[in-house]
Amino acid sequence: MANNLSSNVTRKLARVFLEGFDEARVITKSINTQLLSNRFDPSSGSTVDFKRPHDYKTIRQASGDLTGQTKSDIIAGKATGTVQPYFTTATEWSNLEQAIELDQLDEILKPMARRMVTDLEVDMAKFMMLNSGLSVGTPGTVVDAWSDVAAASALMENIGVPTDQQWCYAMNPNTQVALANKQTELNAGDPLVKDAWQRAMISSDFAGFRVMKSTALHSITTAAGADKIGALASAPDLTYVTAKDTMTQVLALKSMTNNLAIKAGEIIEITPRHRLSNATRLPIVDAAGNQVKFRATVVADKTLSGTGTGDVVVTGPAIFEAAGGYNTVDSALATNDEVKIISPQSTFLQPNMFWHPQSFGIGTVKLPKLYSTDTVATTKDGFSIRISKYADGDKNKQMVRYDMLPAFAVFNPSFAGQGYGS
Repeated sequence: MANNLSSNVTRKLARVFLEGFDEARVITKSINTQLLSNRFDPSSGSTVDFKRPHDYKTIRQASGDLTGQTKSDIIAGKATGTVQPYFTTATEWSNLEQAIELDQLDEILKPMARRMVTDLEVDMAKFMMLNSGLSVGTPGTVVDAWSDVAAASALMENIGVPTDQQWCYAMNPNTQVALANKQTELNAGDPLVKDAWQRAMISSDFAGFRVMKSTALHSITTAAGADKIGALASAPDLTYVTAKDTMTQVLALKSMTNNLAIKAGEIIEITPRHRLSNATRLPIVDAAGNQVKFRATVVADKTLSGTGTGDVVVTGPAIFEAAGGYNTVDSALATNDEVKIISPQSTFLQPNMFWHPQSFGIGTVKLPKLYSTDTVATTKDGFSIRISKYADGDKNKQMVRYDMLPAFAVFNPSFAGQGYGS
């Protein structure tokens, strides 16, 4: 009897692919999906805005009389989710027909799902690295002790990152080699669970982190330039109103190496300025008792001029205002402040990453149906994938394709950072 591919084939294709997709996810299971879920559709355009939380400053006054006192302004900031390119995997239906009859869909479809997840997580990890405002350790120094992981936790706690959800720390699998002598002390979770999320887990709780391994971490190669020390050519805009929607800042540099190429992901340190806690607005100190210097992350490649000058865009902006409700530094950045790009020249860098789940968001656009037999499958946390079974009449072929249109958002760059060794 000839093959009879019934109308429920598309549902089978959706079920098996969705299982493989969800099983393969690691990084995208550790950031916010609920806020972005169902916010995008074909009529919403390529961006959707999300309101940032407000903050205020208390007035301490013995009599309680507010006459002449400066009251906190209500400043509405926004975070923007931006739609990315399509992610599509596809194959000809003739390749699947026999597998469907032999009940071998897992062997055919799950590798397709894993490929889509791998590419999605590579792009998401790059987005996270370039939009993380914190950093700990020395770029180019590998993480070789659990104290390096704990240092990231200490920084997040000092900064005032909420502990309402478990933080995450991701490292290259080879980092485990350096940490292997201590790994027996850690709880890696239930070994019987076989999805990628559980296999990636090194510790379910270390220094407040869910520690995991990932091969999707983004890397950069720094350019040549022995002298990466210069100064601010002018004082940057330090107001929250300017930074509130993008959480970026423009730094005008001078006296740097001529024609220096600065890579997105490199870290800039303003030597005489120090970080404040976002919660207490008080100075924070490191393990040696020294104030933590202000750092920011470069978000876009920049090649300086032949005289070593140029404007660089960074995230994790320095805010300093008289009202102080959003201040992130202890004093105003000023002209001639020393600036260091604290990464070695001509070096391959792949930092570990640490973050609060609410630092970033990822969602998907629910795609309109094609003129074909198709369905839209959705994961428990809101990922929407369109499955289309269709034909090319001229070529006498049947095919199947899986489409996803993701959107990435930065909610708070000060809730995430790059992790190096000390």
